[in-house]
Amino acid sequence: MSITIKYRCANCGRIMDAKDLDILPGIRCSYCGSKVLYKIRPPKIKRVKAI
Repeated sequence: MSITIKYRCANCGRIMDAKDLDILPGIRCSYCGSKVLYKIRPPKIKRVKAI
């Protein structure tokens, strides 16, 4: 099962995959060129067993 990592641009709000970031050199939004991206967390809840 492969999980695709998604990012949201802080400037334009578009959602893109990690493969979309390879279009431009460096880490930038491929639509507006902003350098500020937020990683979208998966909806799955992570449970950790307490000791």
